[in-house]
Amino acid sequence: MSSQSEIRVAELITPIVEGEELYLDSVKLTPAGKRTRVVIALDADSDEALDLDKVAAVSRVISEKLDEEDPISGAYVLEVTSPGVDRPLTLARHWRRAKGRLVSVRLHDESEIKGRVLENGDTTVTLDVNTDTLEIPLDDIARATVEIEFNRK
Repeated sequence: MSSQSEIRVAELITPIVEGEELYLDSVKLTPAGKRTRVVIALDADSDEALDLDKVAAVSRVISEKLDEEDPISGAYVLEVTSPGVDRPLTLARHWRRAKGRLVSVRLHDESEIKGRVLENGDTTVTLDVNTDTLEIPLDDIARATVEIEFNRK
């Protein structure tokens, strides 16, 4: 559950993030000694990695907005990042980013599938599972994550 401060920070920075055609994935505030650690995760809706120059520019504007509005009591450290590879695939845009990647999927009926993402739409994802093509409605998925592959060429 988000704290009131996290909600307020999200409200303040969402227009900035959306103005750069990015998505606000999450806002987390945690104690860090005498300061508060503010971690803001940004995402893009493409199969390309986030542009680090864009993230740096957005980070500066976010920092200025937080300094101006002061929604966090006391000193804080700002960290603007992207969601990690271990983030669950919960939205259609997450699946677009995972195209070509190996994923582990647990369905609501508790069955598990591992396959490579071939295609996705707003309501389904198509996986290559042992050379078979399987189309799965996103609503049938309880949890899905990208599998890390070290030796893939």
